[in-house]
Amino acid sequence: MCPSPRPIELLAPARNVEIGMEAIRHGADAVYIGADDFGARHQAGNSVDDIQRLCDYAHVFGARVYVTVNTILYDSELKAVEALVHRLYNAGVDALIVQDMALLRLDIPPIDLHASTQMDIRSADKATFLGKVGFSQLVLARELSLDEIAIIHQSTSARLEAFVHGALCVSYSGCCYASQFCFDRSANRGRCAQFCRHSFNLVDANGKEIVHDRYLLSLHDMNRSDSIEDMIRAGVSSFKIEGRLKDMTYVKNLTAYYRNRIDAVIEQHLDEFCRSSVGRSTWKFTPNPSRSFNRGFTDYFLHRRTQVGAFSSPKSIGEYVGVVARCERQFFEARLNAELHAGDGLCYVNEQGALQGFRVNRAEGNRVFPASMPDLTVGTKLYRNQDMDFDKQLARPSAIRKIGVSVQLEVADGRASLTLTDETGLFVAIPIAVEVQNATSPQHANMERILGKMGDTPFVATTILLPSENYFIPSSVLTQARRTACEKLEALRHDHHRRRKRCPEENVDYYKEDLDYTANVSNALSRQFYMDHGVKHITSAFELQEPREATLMECRHCIRYSLGFCSREGKKLPYPEPLYLQTSDSLCYPLEFDCKHCVMRVLKPIKRL
Repeated sequence: MCPSPRPIELLAPARNVEIGMEAIRHGADAVYIGADDFGARHQAGNSVDDIQRLCDYAHVFGARVYVTVNTILYDSELKAVEALVHRLYNAGVDALIVQDMALLRLDIPPIDLHASTQMDIRSADKATFLGKVGFSQLVLARELSLDEIAIIHQSTSARLEAFVHGALCVSYSGCCYASQFCFDRSANRGRCAQFCRHSFNLVDANGKEIVHDRYLLSLHDMNRSDSIEDMIRAGVSSFKIEGRLKDMTYVKNLTAYYRNRIDAVIEQHLDEFCRSSVGRSTWKFTPNPSRSFNRGFTDYFLHRRTQVGAFSSPKSIGEYVGVVARCERQFFEARLNAELHAGDGLCYVNEQGALQGFRVNRAEGNRVFPASMPDLTVGTKLYRNQDMDFDKQLARPSAIRKIGVSVQLEVADGRASLTLTDETGLFVAIPIAVEVQNATSPQHANMERILGKMGDTPFVATTILLPSENYFIPSSVLTQARRTACEKLEALRHDHHRRRKRCPEENVDYYKEDLDYTANVSNALSRQFYMDHGVKHITSAFELQEPREATLMECRHCIRYSLGFCSREGKKLPYPEPLYLQTSDSLCYPLEFDCKHCVMRVLKPIKRL
């Protein structure tokens, strides 16, 4: 017997319910959204009532709704979390994305649990353990290569979820304490202050400046759209777009883009893979990730070590549009590969390596009149980081999603019935309460028009089957029967949706006996969970007890590599170590390079050297 095709999921972000609905309309198989508290994006909360509206909409398409409860929790919050989970379950939520192991010790319904990327899942040992104690889906560390993903896939039966697009944290997620240390705002509590998007000087052990005022911890955005099939082959089943703080236009564009890319792979291998929801989306625009917020793109170590830093600026650089060919006092001319419009935002990197921007006042072909003339030179590359025409397209209704249905009108013994059968085989049959008569004029064309008119319903008629005989049924009766059948089929699809239940927790030992502060244990129930699984010694979370010596960030991004001094490539560093990141207030953060494990660590700061 041949195995069933593996469902592949496109998972889109939702800052609010309206964006969540648009994500589904534009092709998402699932969305992830925050409740009103305990989510790792503090500014993206939603009421349970709103989340229920999103679930009701999603489930008609077989799409799923995951809610982030992925902060570490304090003892005083556990009862509130327990109550919240019950409300979310009753609202129809399909799964929780969690970080804190206390969820496995609370009295909650059998809701499906996903292990957040905040759990720092980068080893087969951890993935194996999490898969055995109740997590059905694991959100992998972004830094993993295809080979590392494949090793984890071989170690667990849990589904693997991996980021495919969006902003990158420079530190392994769950292992960043810079925001907590510097600003008393915990990234593990959803309040990251984005220390990594600040500018620094790089200085050597003698205080000599190596790099001046650059964004040395700021990274390009992830874009793995060229590696969809590679990731599926490695074991990824869920492709996650980052962006719970992003706006509607971003989510529309990126969801549609990745729907296209994933479908292209599925359609080439229908015997191996399938979509995890139903309904087809059509768009009124051409999806293009370069036309949404981005800092330039990287596949982030998926295939090999590479340059990932966006040192010029943490702001969006956007889409490359051309190069400056001539400069005058009030305008410039450029060799453009895209049409510019009044109001567009353009940017460029100046001779000092800093990103500069300006607004287009008007454009006449290749001649551009800025609102204020920037300091451009011939040969300067231009990027568009605000695209007025594209934004206008996406501000309007820009997609529809429809489930194919077969419509069949049958007549027997003078009575008619209407049957709608969707593409999954679900069907409803509606008796038509009118006596059918033989028609004196042709009726088929009118019947097809009326029965195929699905309007604002989730359905589109793919086939319409009519009796071969020529019967007369009043148009108003057919219209009402079609409406009733669509309503009943929509309700049936909603009620037919099945949620996965939480996996059982096995009695297995954790792969470590001692846990330091990076395990992020912040409450008694989480502590008890680990002790139940063989852990002997547990250090409290950084947020509860700041360690005397601590790594504030652990990164696969390496500044030595970025500067061309990778020791693994035999390159010597021509500066005395340690190197330091120096802030504007003269604090110096030591950098530790663990070249054996290809890791850079940012340590607690010292004063000026």
